[in-house]
Amino acid sequence: MELYSFFNSSTSYRVRIALALKDLAYEYRGVNIRTLEHRAAEYVAKNPSANVPLLVDGDVSLGQSLAIIDYLDASYPTPRLIPEDKMARARVLELSLAISCDIHPVNNLRILKYLTDVIGVTEEQKKAWYDHWIQEGFAAVERLLQAHGFGPYCFGESPTLADCCLVPQVANAQRMGCDVSAYPRIMAVYEHCQEHPAFQQAAPSKQPDYSPPPAR
Repeated sequence: MELYSFFNSSTSYRVRIALALKDLAYEYRGVNIRTLEHRAAEYVAKNPSANVPLLVDGDVSLGQSLAIIDYLDASYPTPRLIPEDKMARARVLELSLAISCDIHPVNNLRILKYLTDVIGVTEEQKKAWYDHWIQEGFAAVERLLQAHGFGPYCFGESPTLADCCLVPQVANAQRMGCDVSAYPRIMAVYEHCQEHPAFQQAAPSKQPDYSPPPAR
């Protein structure tokens, strides 16, 4: 199994968490999205989405983090990350999609680069954009957790897809200097996940292609 990943990509981070939770071994293939390696013809031939992550498992080649995790659940079902119970599955997907569809797309690297490089917004304006969508999105996630979440993880005593999505989004928000103090349930789940070896193993700083942020 191979995983094409970038250490700071939250979508790659989700899949790394899932692989670690399932204790699946894989070869790490770094793809530097900052230098546009994901746009190279050789890589696009492997992953038509022209992005990370990409999972290669035998004859299977699959992009898009949620599709990858769903595939992993079907192929390597222990532990399950997307519950089989109808209502539990719906709740996990509801929260996961609130993060992966409502927060992440408007704040990922290509959007931020378009804001600065094409539209010409300032760094301060870019930061305000990022912070606005974090506050909007986290407020919704916090309400969902307050209404339906339980246990130390998002939903119960074990991690699910929801935790795989939540942790990278919080990490990104912190890296961008967002104030997350208004979301106690989100942060309680995040801090609990940090104690789990799988989440520790998947962290950006633990990846082969990790590079520390430049000194300010």
